[in-house]
Amino acid sequence: MVEEGGNGEVLADDTLSAEDWLSHAQELIPVAMAKAREVKGFPGRWKTIISKLEQIPSRLSDLSSHPCFSKNTLCKEQLQAVSRILKESIELAELCVLEKYEGKLRMQSDLDALSGKLDLNLRDCGLLIKTGVLGEATLPLSVAGSSTETDVAAHGNLRELLARLQIGHLEAKHRALDSLVEVMKEDEKNVLAVLGRSNISALVQLLTATSPRIREKTVTVICSLAESGSCENWLVSEGVLPALIRLVESGSAVGKEKATISLQRLSMLAETARAIVGHSGVRPLIEICRTGDSVSQAAAACTLKNISAVPEVRQALAEEGIIRVMINLLDCGILLGSKEYAAECLQNLTASNDNLRRSVVSEGGIRSLLAYLDGPLPQESAVGALRNLVGSVSIDVLVSLGFLPRLVHVLRSGSLGAQQAAASAICRVCSSAETKKMVGEAGCIPLLVKMLEAKSNSVREVAAQAISSLVTLTQNCREVKKDDKSVPNLVQLLDPSPQNTAKKYAVFCLGSLSSSKKCKKLMISYGAIGYLKKLTEMEIPGAKKLLDRLERGKLRSLFIRK
Repeated sequence: MVEEGGNGEVLADDTLSAEDWLSHAQELIPVAMAKAREVKGFPGRWKTIISKLEQIPSRLSDLSSHPCFSKNTLCKEQLQAVSRILKESIELAELCVLEKYEGKLRMQSDLDALSGKLDLNLRDCGLLIKTGVLGEATLPLSVAGSSTETDVAAHGNLRELLARLQIGHLEAKHRALDSLVEVMKEDEKNVLAVLGRSNISALVQLLTATSPRIREKTVTVICSLAESGSCENWLVSEGVLPALIRLVESGSAVGKEKATISLQRLSMLAETARAIVGHSGVRPLIEICRTGDSVSQAAAACTLKNISAVPEVRQALAEEGIIRVMINLLDCGILLGSKEYAAECLQNLTASNDNLRRSVVSEGGIRSLLAYLDGPLPQESAVGALRNLVGSVSIDVLVSLGFLPRLVHVLRSGSLGAQQAAASAICRVCSSAETKKMVGEAGCIPLLVKMLEAKSNSVREVAAQAISSLVTLTQNCREVKKDDKSVPNLVQLLDPSPQNTAKKYAVFCLGSLSSSKKCKKLMISYGAIGYLKKLTEMEIPGAKKLLDRLERGKLRSLFIRK
């Protein structure tokens, strides 16, 4: 590009310094002001333009007074833009004075465009100072400390690139986005190190740009920022949620995917999850679960799962049809991850709301959850959801759906969390002798006894609780007695330490087994008496009675030996 100087000479962009462009702009300002004041037509528009021209000198003064003014590329480019807009002002003013324009409407449009460009230039001049890019982009390379010269230079370049997202016309921002996407791929750590709130704000604003390509590239960057976990609060406070939700609704395939992944990460915070509901984000996410591709579907399901962890919004989720959608995902989800998120969502929804439990049951949720458990590694979420639902249906229905064989499968092959949830389900379902008999006959008891060896206190506790419920039935008690590991494992759970929360159940179970001489001998040999003395002092229910029984048996055996 070339410009004409004040005395008519041609100025080449690449040969002039920032000082030259400043001088050139300062020469043009009085000319532009004088020409503008000569115009008689379009008085309202020219009055507005003159008021904006009057602000330019102070903005240029702010720029030129910065110590790094002459060294910054952005500053030079901004002065070039100011010179161009001043020249355009002069040309339009001359046409208006001579009334040599193609038509009144066309000139009105040109003047409105000129006013908009002046606004942009004034804003950008202010942003150059506000963003701090003038100083930061030109830090001396001999910086003391751990940063290398290369790091400092890289940070300066990144700050300049980020500033370009805020300064200039849309096409320039488009080019800056292209560069930022590439830099994020190669050096995300450095980008995050120099990112500021104003840069976040600029990116959020670009999410609503008219160009689909700009929106797509912007949401790609924002997705990376959200996944980094370093600026969620800035993103949310700068209004990213409504823009992301609109992209989920009507963006391109890439835009929908990146926007949904961004919401997935941001929804991990309960306050943000509530805000997504408040911005009407549930329905678009549910639609993605119904129709989206595999990645988008999994991200939407995870987002809804995160939202369902907030108790007060669960009813609102149900009213949007989330239960049917999650059950469908369990049955037909493209990725295993989608099914897992659906199971977790159902677990959350059924945690404390009887109405939602009944809805899940009526929609066929139990059958779908049980079918999902048939996999090689049953997950905790599905078992947890079933545990929440067992009180909402009869044991006959559960048995007819194959509940008990699935429990055995989970206790044998599931994750430790899944086994714990299964044992908890047994505690809830064993309300009658008939049910306890069926659970025992299904083969749960040896697997529960094995769980007593787990390192987790909570796992040992729920396993002991389940066994204590089952041993009240004689045939189950016999089954426990037959297991060689039952007594040693239960005696270990008599440990009086506060961390051991299973001791009261262990006392009950051992009390039920103490009718067997063999079991009593084993209890004594594994040190039960010492534990029970301490538990008696702690007034643990049943400890004194069991201690007396074991000590009588010990005395009797001593007399027999004599």
